[in-house]
Amino acid sequence: MSATPSQSPAVAGTADLVAYLEAGCKPRGAWRIGTEHEKFVFCRNSLKPLPYEGEKSIRHLLEALVPHGWSPVLEDGNPIALTHADGASITLEPGGQLELSGAPLKTIHDTCVETSAHLNLMKSILEPMGIGMVGLGFHPKWRREDFPWMPKGRYAIMRRYMPTKGGRGLDMMLRTCTVQVNLDFSSEADMVKKFRVALALQPVATALFANSPFTEGQPNGFKSYRADIWTDTDPDRTGTPEFVFESGMGFERWVDYLLDVPMYFVSREGRYIDAAGQSFRDFMARRLPALPGEAPLLSDWADHITTAFPEVRLKRYLEMRGADGSRWCHLCALPALWVGLLYDETALDAAWDLAKSWTREDRFALAAIARRDGLSGSFKCRPVRELAAEVVNIAAEGLRRRARLNDDGDDERRFLAVLQAMTKTGRTQADELLELFHGEWKGSVDPAFETFSY
Repeated sequence: MSATPSQSPAVAGTADLVAYLEAGCKPRGAWRIGTEHEKFVFCRNSLKPLPYEGEKSIRHLLEALVPHGWSPVLEDGNPIALTHADGASITLEPGGQLELSGAPLKTIHDTCVETSAHLNLMKSILEPMGIGMVGLGFHPKWRREDFPWMPKGRYAIMRRYMPTKGGRGLDMMLRTCTVQVNLDFSSEADMVKKFRVALALQPVATALFANSPFTEGQPNGFKSYRADIWTDTDPDRTGTPEFVFESGMGFERWVDYLLDVPMYFVSREGRYIDAAGQSFRDFMARRLPALPGEAPLLSDWADHITTAFPEVRLKRYLEMRGADGSRWCHLCALPALWVGLLYDETALDAAWDLAKSWTREDRFALAAIARRDGLSGSFKCRPVRELAAEVVNIAAEGLRRRARLNDDGDDERRFLAVLQAMTKTGRTQADELLELFHGEWKGSVDPAFETFSY
């Protein structure tokens, strides 16, 4: 959630909603990198997801992190998140997936240090408890019914509402993991340019990070089944908002879009009030059925923004949301890719030149190819692998010009090495998993929990 409602100002009109987004504009020197990655947590002896309560549980895990500088966030007396003084947080997804929302950092080198410190700390706590973590886009083994639900009020509301909008919304909540990066913009025009590039090229990231080829122990026909899940979740709030590519795109147009996204909830006095399917426009007019006569607070708007799930999401920064959860060595590659493309003006122009002639149908086709075939597909008579190689090379040149060096004198291009290798071979993480499944693993997904454990 955002600021405490009692401390949040009331919304006087749509200008306040636009101003909230516009306040995200920052000068180039203040641009930062925020990386988020989710992991499946499991019992090593059974491979089952961790329950919330018990000796070997999510609750126990969160409490074990408190002596290491983390402060608990409670809901109804239950720890449901942790915060750190550096700005990072650890949160829970609905099925107990554990997410690090990293601090806003200056370089990919810093991101790598943060990621390694987090995973090493987690390993030191989890291994004595007989608990493991694995980075995959969709859970390879268990059914939806086998997953626990975390005790968060907003998830209870979403759990009731999701099945009314799509067939796989609960799978999205319980059985998917992602890695994403959050990046800044300097102005409305800069935001629009970055948004268009990021949205057009998001399927390339989906292909590069494809890592979810199994469902309930068997191949599912997709390289990124996580990405396909989103096509049957909730059409009111997912997919590619095509108006981003139209003239007139800006903060006000994004506000118009968000006002038409149905609400989930309103937070008051530490509890969630069910407003699922209701209209923020009605809220603005003091006609919200869940809170009749009440006007929204700015904190309500900040919460509502988080309930839209397009492939790129505008908050007070841009979120790149198209990648599967990945193994350790890939986690810093995603921010490196997008920083290289979006934080260097020459690279940004080159990336837009690559994608600006694509039609709505082209973008739809590329997304479908990416989630089904990964890098082995073909788009506009060209191998996706070659397109991805060009995108990665543009990013590498952007990082070279950025010239952020570590203590050894290396720039940030080193974090693209795993993606460059992939574009040469055409083999994604999903391809590797499938080869092992059909070969060494003899038709079982169980070895993935050990082989690709963090």
